[in-house]
Amino acid sequence: MSIQNFANQFICDLVAYEPGKPIEETARELGLDPASIVKLASNENPLGPAPMARDAMRAEVDGVHIYPDGGGYKLRSALAEKYDLGLENVVLGNGSNEIIELLCHCFLNRDAELIAAEHAFVVYKLMATLFGAKYVEVADPDFIHDVDGMADAITEKTRLVFIANPNNPTGTMVNEAALDRFMARLPEHVVAVFDEAYFEFLEDAPDTLKYVREGRNVCVLRTFSKAYGLAGLRIGYGLASPQVTAILQKARQPFNANAMAQAAALAAIRDQDHVTKTLQTNNEGLAFYEKAFAERDLEYVPSFANFILVRVGDGDAVFQAMLEKGVIVRAMRGYKLPEWVRISVGTQDENERCITVLDEVFNA
Repeated sequence: MSIQNFANQFICDLVAYEPGKPIEETARELGLDPASIVKLASNENPLGPAPMARDAMRAEVDGVHIYPDGGGYKLRSALAEKYDLGLENVVLGNGSNEIIELLCHCFLNRDAELIAAEHAFVVYKLMATLFGAKYVEVADPDFIHDVDGMADAITEKTRLVFIANPNNPTGTMVNEAALDRFMARLPEHVVAVFDEAYFEFLEDAPDTLKYVREGRNVCVLRTFSKAYGLAGLRIGYGLASPQVTAILQKARQPFNANAMAQAAALAAIRDQDHVTKTLQTNNEGLAFYEKAFAERDLEYVPSFANFILVRVGDGDAVFQAMLEKGVIVRAMRGYKLPEWVRISVGTQDENERCITVLDEVFNA
């Protein structure tokens, strides 16, 4: 008898999360030169890590035989100061994904419900299933979160409502007025989770931290993976009321944020020049893709993040054909969008290569 018969069946039935295809794996499978491959699948920063973060990592190398500060005092203090919050409002994570998992550890069980939008980050559904909770999807017309519909869906069993803003994979955003309406209806037994992994790309971002300062049951998720270019270090954080962070801290593993990541993130916060250059590159890239898609009569979703969703017909086939030519994008069948692919914004050369290869695929 297989050991699978003794494992939790709901785990065995899960479809594992598949990240963007790695460059090395693509090179190995297709016999390509890794240097020739363009990866536009995982919403990474094409400019690389913040220069000040690079220096901080080099300085940290000689001390990695020592355990990191398990409480992350320096980084949490810097984040608290940046956002005019208290140390008690900040919890660190191994990427903001870990904060998602901590929230589910703390608030979900077989009698609980998690609410999210239909085309939201797939990890929400995976986590709900992992903890045996009911996953409630609310339709998102025009790919924008229907926060009024999400409020309508709340029951006595609801414990978490996830609002990704901007949303991955659609790139759409909910405005502050809509969020205020939602929060006015939020009952005390529910935690509203604002997943803001792409917050730095917004020029006029809704203020969700006001709910934290009001002591509401909210958790705002942010990360150093995107605008700061530290995806490989896995460092993110949650900003929440003290009563929420106190619960999360109890579920957090010791030393979940490693020393290198903490040092790099602490330096990256101060490297505003890198963020400014990143936003400029991203804005130019989005404009390039929108123009290219319009010229080709391809339907796309205007994006507030560092990626763009475009309708190409057979998303899986286009993904595979582009992959074989050394350009990695992301097929969206797993998000119930089989006709679409998501393309991350790269450097201008990478963006141009992507469109050239897309044309080759369409004209083949």
